[in-house]
Amino acid sequence: MRKKNKQSIRDVRDIFGVSESPLHDTCGNHTNQLDGTKEERELPRVIKTSGSMPDDASLNSTTLSDASQDKEGSFAVPRSDSVAILETIPVLPVHSNGSPEPGQPVQNVISDDDFLEKNIPPEAEELSFEVSYSEMVTEALKRNKLKKSEIKKEDYVLTKFIIQKTRFGLTEAGDLSAEDMKKIRHLSLIELTAFFDAFGIQLKRNKTEKVKGRDNGIFGVPLTVLLDSDRKKDPGVKVPLVLQKFFEKVEESGLESEGIFRLSGCTAKVKQYREELDAKFNADKFKWDKMCHREAAVMLKAFFRELPTSLFPVEYIPAFISLMERGPHVKVQFQALHLMVMALPDANRDTAQALMTFFNKVIANESKNRMSLWNISTVMAPNLFFSRSKHSDYEELLLANTAAHIIRLMLKYQKILWKVPSFLITQVRRMNEATMLLKKQLPSVRKLLRRKTLERETASPKTSKVLQKSPSARRMSDVPEGVIRVHAPLLSKVSMAIQLNNQTKAKDILAKFQYENSHGSSECIKIQNQRLYEIGGNIGEHCLDPDAYILDVYRINPQAEWVIKPQPSS
Repeated sequence: MRKKNKQSIRDVRDIFGVSESPLHDTCGNHTNQLDGTKEERELPRVIKTSGSMPDDASLNSTTLSDASQDKEGSFAVPRSDSVAILETIPVLPVHSNGSPEPGQPVQNVISDDDFLEKNIPPEAEELSFEVSYSEMVTEALKRNKLKKSEIKKEDYVLTKFIIQKTRFGLTEAGDLSAEDMKKIRHLSLIELTAFFDAFGIQLKRNKTEKVKGRDNGIFGVPLTVLLDSDRKKDPGVKVPLVLQKFFEKVEESGLESEGIFRLSGCTAKVKQYREELDAKFNADKFKWDKMCHREAAVMLKAFFRELPTSLFPVEYIPAFISLMERGPHVKVQFQALHLMVMALPDANRDTAQALMTFFNKVIANESKNRMSLWNISTVMAPNLFFSRSKHSDYEELLLANTAAHIIRLMLKYQKILWKVPSFLITQVRRMNEATMLLKKQLPSVRKLLRRKTLERETASPKTSKVLQKSPSARRMSDVPEGVIRVHAPLLSKVSMAIQLNNQTKAKDILAKFQYENSHGSSECIKIQNQRLYEIGGNIGEHCLDPDAYILDVYRINPQAEWVIKPQPSS
């Protein structure tokens, strides 16, 4: 009765009367609409990329475009080095359920001129990181009805995605400081909740069984405990060393072994090696020479299966199942998965990235080892998504199928899944700016309150000038507009003032330092491993993409310091 009589939740846009403005106006980008129906022309920056589709599956054939702007203000033609293209199965015209359209050729709605301007293959879709995913899907759902689809092994086709670099470049998860990544995780969970809410799906995080896990050894030990132990040997390690050893052992002689990860090794040997690893690995006394790749593969699966909690949060699976039942386009599934990955703890996310990289090496040898993307995902999903709660047979099957599909998406979109969406970084900057402003205002507020208490009169006008005389403001006034001072403490040329223009990239600044430090061969080797960092201001620490335009970064963070230093290895 409560559910029946419960009033529907009002949308904030209904209350405040927000106008139906296109998404690209929000971003400050503008692009021409393609010719089409009236409904299609209303969609913001829509590009059709596949054959004709039914009206209720039109979301499957649309994508939001994005483009970078050159110094004249027109949209620049992206070069091949600025676009990440994922190779995948050749795309055929498909129904919304993924099955091919019989007897119908591939039709490209993009004209040749549009293709040349955007440099987008006709069967690919452009994926934007600039606009909030929940905002995209809300706008799309207002104009589309999604048709239920099924995942089939024989005809399921994963779309190619193209990421166009903006003037700020692309950011990997490891390029941000730990504090900023903590904010990214919180924001991603909020965004994921809003994303599912757009579909009417409640993202309810059920309480998982709390398993403490062991405090020492290898198997059954939490990832954070293993990493704390490993960092005593290597402070920069992000993936447990024992896991890296399993990868190496399989790569040595098992990549071409037929049925790897499907066959079990000798049970007695596996049990013996497990006991020896628990006792000897941390003391560096375990002898890896005697272990064969089959036992390493078996123990790799056991390592994940025996973690106190699964590598990926199984509590999100019900929401993903509900999403899959609505049959959205693969792009929508990827966006939900992308937010889930960004919400993972650092240890889980870094381990997952290394694991997917390793599995793709296995899949690259499919012709010999018979381990396809489908086989790997089916075999490994129960080890990476597991719940110790009791479920019915139907629920177990549904969980296994959805988990396997998520692993397939991870494997296929490995190259872009770990990049932090720009809209999340923008939100982090705003949060940091608000914190900075609060810290600056607190001293003046305290003085004001103290003066009111003691003198019982209004505050002096001098109080309001505290912010204007801040050290950062004085420091910034000493530097001319558009000029930054770059520090390189590990190079012989430790500092340099650089005048920025619209075309100055991070790699150009690195090249200048390389030229200045090119007198010795050792300096050339050093500079090759260096990256330009944006530190402070409204960001904690940000390793910049070599293709990032520094003047644009400078304008959104004028108080940052600029440092050249080595990028930590993963």
